[in-house]
Parts: sequence; structure tokens; C-alpha cells
Amino acid sequence: MFTGLAFDTCTAPPLATMNAWRGTSPYGAIAVYVGGKNRGCAQPQLTASWVSAVSSSGWKLIPLYVGAQPPCQTGSSPEKITAATAVSLGAADGADAVAKASALGMRTGSTLYLDMEAYNTADASCAAAVLAYTQSFNRAVKARSYRPGFYGFASSSAADIAKATAQGAADMPDALWYAKYDGAADTTGSFPYAQGLFTGHRRAHQYQVNSRETYGGATLTVDRNAWDAPVAATG
Repeated sequence: MFTGLAFDTCTAPPLATMNAWRGTSPYGAIAVYVGGKNRGCAQPQLTASWVSAVSSSGWKLIPLYVGAQPPCQTGSSPEKITAATAVSLGAADGADAVAKASALGMRTGSTLYLDMEAYNTADASCAAAVLAYTQSFNRAVKARSYRPGFYGFASSSAADIAKATAQGAADMPDALWYAKYDGAADTTGSFPYAQGLFTGHRRAHQYQVNSRETYGGATLTVDRNAWDAPVAATG
């Protein structure tokens, strides 16, 4: 578990930058893109030795997996969900997420966050395919003794997960990371769903994007997150 401020950036920074930011920045955790066919940036720094080094220095790590994306999503993605493939793709991607995290030294018990981008939630068939994929992904992750988390947009992908959770759907994520760009660095007053959902240190809030920041002489452009949720187990 980690409670505090976290940042994410497309490419995991060099170790020298992580060391420069450690203790000089307000952040105590970093989200890293561990895999997925829709992962957008190369990760030359993201190795098992990098994970070991940054973890040893005190950073907490938040693994993100960019799996298949909604069938009604605008734009192109290398891997998209369909109604016919939702369950099989979810199972395959869940297994791959665990394999990728394990290879980086993230142990069982780690929470792996599935990155689901925005889509039209009014499209019932699209929403159903996303839900089936997510449930299958979660089952595959849990079967391997990891924990499933979910990253999505407050008005679309995360909203559908919150709705399904409230309705008692099976195989829901253990933690919800919602993108809501209101500048509020919290997970309570800004939480856009029923207050009884995802309580007990299971919420994270991406509240600002594209913030250019310099600490210890090193500069990054990051997204800011208020974190009160599980992270990776390392070491």
C-alpha cells in the first residue's frame, strides 16, 4: 500500500533522474508501463535492475498494463476488443501482464492496473465487451496470485467499472484509479461515485496532466496523482 503523491510519465526515467527526484520532489511513487500491445512508449530503462534500484531507494512502483482497447474507441489501436474475443483476449492479456511484471521483479501480491482509455459508455455493446474483457483479465491476474487494479476516465471507463461494482458484478478490480482533471489532490472529496465504493485504501486519482517539473536539477513532464491504493511488491 502507498498513500501520498505519485507521478506517471510515458517512459520510465533514467535511474539518475529517479535518484535526483527522490526526497527533493513531493512524490513517493511512480507508475510504469510494464506491457500491453497498446503501450505507447519504448521503455529502455525499465528492467529488473532498474526496478530493484529504485525500489531500494524508497520509491513505490505502480505497474500499468495497456491491454486491448474498446471496440468503439475512436482512433486506431494495435489491439482492440470485440464481443467475440473479449474473454479470450482478457485471459491472455491478464496472463501476459503477470509475466511482464514478474520478469521485472514485481512479486505475487502486486496490484497490476489495467489501462482502459475513454469510450462512449452509451454504446451498450461496446460497454459489455469492455466489461467482459476486464473481468477475464482480472480472473487471470488473480489466478496467478496477483491483484487486479483498473485505470480509467472518470466519465467513461472508470464510471462503467464503478457502476458494475455497485451492481455486484463478479470479478471486479480490487482498486480503482480514476482520471479526473480537477486539480484536487485527494481521493475522497473528488471521488465521483458512491462513497461506499473502493474504500479501505483502494482509490487513486489522476488530477493533473502534462506538468513540467524540475527537482534535484532533473526535469520531467509528468501527470500528477493522489494515491491511496495498493502498489507493486518488490524486493
